[in-house]
Amino acid sequence: MEKESAISAFAALAHDGRLAALRELVRAGDDGLPPGQLARLLAMPANSLSTNLAILARAGLVTSCRAGRSVRYCANFAGMNALIDFLVRDCCQGRAELAETPGDAMPDDTAPFPHPDTQGATA
Repeated sequence: MEKESAISAFAALAHDGRLAALRELVRAGDDGLPPGQLARLLAMPANSLSTNLAILARAGLVTSCRAGRSVRYCANFAGMNALIDFLVRDCCQGRAELAETPGDAMPDDTAPFPHPDTQGATA
């Protein structure tokens, strides 16, 4: 990933509604979600959601798929991984083990993309 693409992705994520949309799409996995369902989950007006999804798509973080007349949106895991790779590429001074699992160092409730198995878990 080039620096300009990373800046675009970070700018797209620097908005509460867009970050919430991406998180819901990550939780939905490869099947994604139709925009109406995503709007209901986020309690977001359809026109706002549409704008936010377009920004995330231009940043390479979301894709859309058409099945007949319906559209589903999915997290672009390849784009997200490219952004993560951009962040850790030079940060570890050649020590790859420091960057292998960045989410493991965070408590479950603050991890950027919590694993579905930890949702609702209690200590």
